[in-house]
Amino acid sequence: MGRHRSLMSDDLKFELAKELGVDDIVKREGWGGVPARQCGNLVSAAIKYAEKSIKNQK
Repeated sequence: MGRHRSLMSDDLKFELAKELGVDDIVKREGWGGVPARQCGNLVSAAIKYAEKSIKNQK
């Protein structure tokens, strides 16, 4: 089975990485180089972003 298409743009993912200070790791090693704890923080930030976006649409 193929990979699922991402719901977030690469630009948004990288912007969140910048906010959390892991953009240098992403540039150097790719997304696979980001430590698990930071990945969790990225997911939390993405959820907050999505919740805020939904709230602003209403």
